[in-house]
Amino acid sequence: MKRLATMIMGLIALVAIVGTASAALRAPQVAVAGGSLQGFLNVQDGGINVQTDQEDAQRWLTTVSNNSTFTIQIELSAAAGTNSIGMYNAGDPAPPLYQVFPGGAGAGWFAIASFRTAPVRVTVNLFDAAVTPQGTSTYLGADKNNFGFYLQQNGSLVLYSQDARNAGGTAQVLSYKGTGVNAGSWWECFEDKTIAQGSDRDFDDCVLFCESINPTAVVGTSWGELKKRFR
Repeated sequence: MKRLATMIMGLIALVAIVGTASAALRAPQVAVAGGSLQGFLNVQDGGINVQTDQEDAQRWLTTVSNNSTFTIQIELSAAAGTNSIGMYNAGDPAPPLYQVFPGGAGAGWFAIASFRTAPVRVTVNLFDAAVTPQGTSTYLGADKNNFGFYLQQNGSLVLYSQDARNAGGTAQVLSYKGTGVNAGSWWECFEDKTIAQGSDRDFDDCVLFCESINPTAVVGTSWGELKKRFR
């Protein structure tokens, strides 16, 4: 049995946090195989049922005016060392990838990301577990009001938080609202393989814990319809 790989990602506001938005529940809910994700969330957030509490939250916006801080703790599985994690503009038909963590990021690495204007951009500062700087990246055009999360396999196939961008419209990321002391926060749980690649559908390959973001309004659409909007 593979070890649970966890990436806990906190987006901590540097200014006042606004009220948390809600998304509708997924319909239908996605079957989560095995008990590893449930076991992990039982320890981290005991109020979540991974089979029935999935929110239809696939796109996000920050709850601060221009700035957010991202922190991450990482426990690697066999495949996690080849997977990079980041953000992208959810409204773009062919979005560039804004990498936050490279595949070589190890346990305890974290990043600080700041959204800015004039020009519109996000700057990511990366640190290792010893708080040693590992580099700074600035991405122009990053949309703080409509972004998604992605996982990229070994620099090749990209899996998105928006179902419509994935092969067959398949969910590769499940979202859960935090409960108890985590109320107002969100869990993003990734499956790092497609069904065609033999996915085990346990959604425990990368888990992000997100603060100071809200889901954007849920709009039912297909990827084909989304592309038409940008022609």
